[in-house]
Amino acid sequence: MPKPYPEEFRRDVVRVARNRGPGVTVEQVATDFGVHPMTLWKWMRRADIDDGSKPGTTGQEGSELREARRRIKLLEQENEVLRRATAYLSQAHLPKRIYPLVKELAGDGVPVAVACRVLKLARQPYYRWLDKPVADAAVEEAYRANALFDAHRDDPEFGYRFLADEARDAGAVMADRTAWRICRDNRWWSVFGKKRGKGGKAGPPVHDDLVRRDFTATGPNRLWLTDITEHVTGERKLYLCAVKDVFSNRIVGYSIDSRMKSRLAVTALDSAVARRDHVEGCIVHSDRGSQFRSRKFVQALDRHQMAGSIGPVGAAADNAAMESFFSLLQKNVLDRRAWTTRKELRIAIMTWIERTYHRRRRQAALGRLTPVEFETVMTTPALQAA
Repeated sequence: MPKPYPEEFRRDVVRVARNRGPGVTVEQVATDFGVHPMTLWKWMRRADIDDGSKPGTTGQEGSELREARRRIKLLEQENEVLRRATAYLSQAHLPKRIYPLVKELAGDGVPVAVACRVLKLARQPYYRWLDKPVADAAVEEAYRANALFDAHRDDPEFGYRFLADEARDAGAVMADRTAWRICRDNRWWSVFGKKRGKGGKAGPPVHDDLVRRDFTATGPNRLWLTDITEHVTGERKLYLCAVKDVFSNRIVGYSIDSRMKSRLAVTALDSAVARRDHVEGCIVHSDRGSQFRSRKFVQALDRHQMAGSIGPVGAAADNAAMESFFSLLQKNVLDRRAWTTRKELRIAIMTWIERTYHRRRRQAALGRLTPVEFETVMTTPALQAA
């Protein structure tokens, strides 16, 4: 079953189709963006339903229906917990007598979190009971550290006293001195705790440099490069995060947003994975930007079974591989005119990438072929990417 196109890509193609010029057909727009004409017609009908111009179930209503079904399933699980816990709750309040029921319910598919919430139990003591070989002191230390880490991750500006308060609210009781010791051992400092110099330094890498300036690939989805650039409009800046396959120089995924946050990089990566096959083990190389070192981006790499790679500080060659594409974009799109709104620049960027860069601009490094033609010629049918 083919993978669905990213939602961001669908909306942009529909905008282009709706705003097409005189004499341009929907079929031509579909061909320019590499989708089937019938698929584009379906997207346009779905957009009309979501906009209210046509009757039907909107995407919002579908989401609400799925959420209602999820809540119904959760209520059924909670009712099952209450039904089977009647005998246990009629006895004295001895929590460890209830733990076997929680384990039994977990074996029958009821999540531990649901059972513990209904029975008003803390999950930490249950897991300590379930894994008795571990010393109680070690388990207690681990839970305290976990609570402090969660609080520090959510609010990096908190000092150890505030982290201890947050951990106590989460159920991990400890003294302030204990919290200080755990934070010291793990080097969880407040971002305001130490003085900073005037010059900013690049953040620490979260991955090793797996590329070592060898920007070559023997096949698709072996090595991807990613970076972020910004463009000025009359409505302030617009940010683009692009993901390029080194094998064919094709932009396999991108995301455009008005804010440069970790969500921008994660969306670009998810867009690339949604449009490609066989991405497991692919190396994703980037610089030390905070978006690519964020916890959400690292989790996205793990979720897709991909390997992260970060280049060293001051490596100009690392940036050149992506800057060549951004330079072409600057000359062919941004510098062509003054852009009043983010929307019109967004459409211009994605139109140039999909219509011109991918399917019309021939590259000497690819034997005077376009990226799409190069992948078609050089990739066997069994390994062809979308």
